[in-house]
Amino acid sequence: MSLEFRDIFANEPIIPAKEMAAYEALWENDKASFKSLAELFQNNPGILPSQIVDNEDIINDAYQRVISYFDKANVNDFHFAFKGTIDFPAKLDDAKNPLQFYYYRGNPDLVFSKKSVAVVGTRSPSEEGIRRTRQLVRDLVKHDFTIFSGLASGIDKIAHESALEFEGRTVAVLGTPLTEYYPKENKELQDIIAQDHLLISQVPVLKYKKQTYKINRFFFPERNATMSALSDATIIVEAGETSGTLTQAKHALYQGRKLFILNNCFENPAISWPAKFEREGAIRVRTFEDILKGLEGLSNE
Repeated sequence: MSLEFRDIFANEPIIPAKEMAAYEALWENDKASFKSLAELFQNNPGILPSQIVDNEDIINDAYQRVISYFDKANVNDFHFAFKGTIDFPAKLDDAKNPLQFYYYRGNPDLVFSKKSVAVVGTRSPSEEGIRRTRQLVRDLVKHDFTIFSGLASGIDKIAHESALEFEGRTVAVLGTPLTEYYPKENKELQDIIAQDHLLISQVPVLKYKKQTYKINRFFFPERNATMSALSDATIIVEAGETSGTLTQAKHALYQGRKLFILNNCFENPAISWPAKFEREGAIRVRTFEDILKGLEGLSNE
């Protein structure tokens, strides 16, 4: 849905902080999920979170607690975007459960990059996987692509670091709130990306703080759906048979995004997923030109 100026002036002014707090309050329902909230807003097009909660005390209480968590984390430069405003990327509507809201730190314009690719893979890469990731990102940066990844250990971290090394642009989509550093080894990298590039989190702060670690793990697959929707394509460098990376592969195909799988994955006899995704539309990559060719029409290459 595109928002036009006449729509903006026809509606009541939106108070962003109020909508942030109301959205957090919606997540305090025990049954709240990205699926249930997506259905709620799809069934009530144009409605704002504050019009659903409709209780100033609940909204104010949620606001105070959210701000308190950000203060404790010493994160004072965060912002948020929500659906219905002109700076919310319409491509998120391609997700199975479209987002209504996300937090961010850094340059919000990077979600609108004309050329963007998510580079993902295992948290325990081989030496060849590390080398391939650096070379891939170097070539993508050279062709002016913005590099998306999830700031996890392994391929994600190398993708971000390589984007910085080769003076490119990078966006980290977190599976935790902006108040957290996970894994902690990436704290410095996370702060650099937040300051000079873009850090995004769709994870509600209050819900995350209430839940156990085991339950909070379910935010990571949802993060992958968002990362895929925000980028033109996903490239898998290396991943095991049960890797969480495969979640993003499924979402990419569902959303109509290009899915590229490096040839080395097909040559690994221990895994079967590359052939499965190729049958469903993924592109086997033997050379970098295969990626450029696959993105013709999207990237103007």
